Amino acid sequence: MKIWGKVLGFMFGFMFGKWAGAILGLYIGHRFDRSMSQDFSNQGGFTKFFMNKDSFANQAVFFHAVFSVYGHIAKASGQVTPQEISAASGLMDKMGLTGDKRKEAQAAFSEGKSNDFPLEETLKAFKKSSFGQRDILQLFLEVQLQAAFADGELHPKERTILHLVAKHLGFSSRDLERLLQQLDAQMKFHRQQASSSQSGPSIKDAYDILGVSADADDNAVKKAWRKQMAQHHPDKLAAKGLPPEMLDIANQKAQDIQAAYEKIKAQRK
Repeated sequence: MKIWGKVLGFMFGFMFGKWAGAILGLYIGHRFDRSMSQDFSNQGGFTKFFMNKDSFANQAVFFHAVFSVYGHIAKASGQVTPQEISAASGLMDKMGLTGDKRKEAQAAFSEGKSNDFPLEETLKAFKKSSFGQRDILQLFLEVQLQAAFADGELHPKERTILHLVAKHLGFSSRDLERLLQQLDAQMKFHRQQASSSQSGPSIKDAYDILGVSADADDNAVKKAWRKQMAQHHPDKLAAKGLPPEMLDIANQKAQDIQAAYEKIKAQRK
């Protein structure tokens, strides 16, 4: 019987998240041992990341945290809606998850829906495994905000959980509200781009995406644009350990930021 996955998972988990991390590491290690007892060359799932020991702590824990917390937020209002399920599937599609990888994501999503889901412990282990890198943590939080908006509205209980998530990741309530405003602007931006009846994304949404007011001077706008691009640039996030499957999401956000900046520049000419 293979036990090295559980042993290493426990050790790494304890290193990065003390006992909470050890428990999560033990669970992930168990999944690893189970997959290794089969023909690994035919296996997918998050456990394939364990083949590179340097990616164990961040990528495997990252995936588990993304989808389990996603499921927890979706269940917050009492019942997971078809829109929320569709949004979770859409995220898996964007990340190119198929076969066993997709099954792992679905299992994590279901785990998050349970009443006894250890939200705090999961977030602490994730933060430790990401070495507290704020750009990685912010992208994770932005993904969870999209989960909350999946059914078109933000339920009060979802907002409460989002504040807990933000707090455990090191973000203030003000940071969260700013990100919510930016996400709302991005959603409008996309809808208006896709609508032939609109003249295009509004200038207000463009300013909101960059997080600056319309009366900000050119230098302030450019500074905000540079900061946002630095936070979401796929190459920089990849260098910090963001799993390749998440790069398309980061790239989409970078494209939105660039489009917003171009619109503001054009309007100011």
